[in-house]
Amino acid sequence: MTQVTMTVNGKPAKGEVEGRTLLVNFLRDNLKLTGTHVGCDTSQCGACVVHVNGEAVKACSMLAVEAQGAEVATIEGQAAPDGTLNVIQQAFQDHHGLQCGFCTPGMVMSAAALLKENPKPSEAEVRHYLDGNICRCTGYHNIVKAIMAASGQQTDAIAAE
Repeated sequence: MTQVTMTVNGKPAKGEVEGRTLLVNFLRDNLKLTGTHVGCDTSQCGACVVHVNGEAVKACSMLAVEAQGAEVATIEGQAAPDGTLNVIQQAFQDHHGLQCGFCTPGMVMSAAALLKENPKPSEAEVRHYLDGNICRCTGYHNIVKAIMAASGQQTDAIAAE
């Protein structure tokens, strides 16, 4: 067993893990932060996207020991302490960017990384960036609308609502 220490959503976190423990399992099992989902176990779906030191990563493809000393942000840390949704979460709600909700945490975390990198992406850039995230319900249209709205841009699709 190995002791790991990191900062998760601005708070110190530590725990004992086996060397093979994935970051997603550490977050879910040790820290009880179950908003980060395990969808495929093969790094294909993006349901487990979190931010490690400001970079979007698939937590199912990173060992917990690799996050030693890191700053980790999960979906639970995106809303304000009083529960007020952040601009991306609110846009997902306003533009129906979710259906079953399983992919939503990963989509929101990916959108946050995209908008940090590119505050005013085109629709094509949003679609390209989300290429590593799978949604089996929505067809992505409303997810893209939500991200465009969160970026402060209005698309023809949003204007037609």
